Amino acid sequence: MPPGQLSRRLAGVRYLKLMCAPLRCQRFHTVPRHYKGRTGAEHLWLMRHLKDPFVKAAKVESYRCRSAFKLLEMNKKHELLRPGLRVLDCGAAPGAWSQVAVQRVNAVGTDPSSPVGFVLGVDLLHILPMEGATFLCPADVTDPETLQRILEQLPGRRADVILSDMAPNATGIRALDHDRLISLCLTLLDMAADILSPGGTMLCKTWAGSQSQQLLKRLAKEFQHTRILKPEASRKESSEVYFLATQYRMRKSPVKP
Repeated sequence: MPPGQLSRRLAGVRYLKLMCAPLRCQRFHTVPRHYKGRTGAEHLWLMRHLKDPFVKAAKVESYRCRSAFKLLEMNKKHELLRPGLRVLDCGAAPGAWSQVAVQRVNAVGTDPSSPVGFVLGVDLLHILPMEGATFLCPADVTDPETLQRILEQLPGRRADVILSDMAPNATGIRALDHDRLISLCLTLLDMAADILSPGGTMLCKTWAGSQSQQLLKRLAKEFQHTRILKPEASRKESSEVYFLATQYRMRKSPVKP
């Protein structure tokens, strides 16, 4: 082979090597990056999450997360939300329940023939803005200063519905996590005297455990009707349940407005 032709062929080989090297590196890093640093349990959770029909439905219907379908189901069966109601959404992040509330209470005024409602969401975490909803974040709903901010935002300083999908940061100790969540619900129930209108509704998430009866007794004392709900969108293996209390009996607030 003539020297000139050999030089051109070698140059071509070097060029191909340089072009292919980044592609080989890209293929090498693409596959394992999804699993790097994950434990077996985390990997199983991720696989289950990706196959979850409610996760897929949330993407299709543009809800911020799958929990929207829990509220949609409970609302369909028990008619918690209707046009014109004022809603306080506690533990609102990332905003899926607020999305449902905005739609059902006509907060944007989409239906001109129906009264316009109001949705206020509160969370320690940041929540992206949403048409038809007002958010207080970061804000601790158990802080007395937050209570005053809530009252200032609510029309007439009252809510017709209190929703709570709040949960404390899990410690992994089931009994402790349960007790902390019950404590959050009881605190919210104490606040109802300042916030909730007579005849109002409260829906709160809890984890089944030894203190559940304490919360149920308080709810039964202050509301005419109470129910325990387990929506289909709530994973079967989860101890999560929802307490629904309706027809609030107005009681005297220990705190001056």
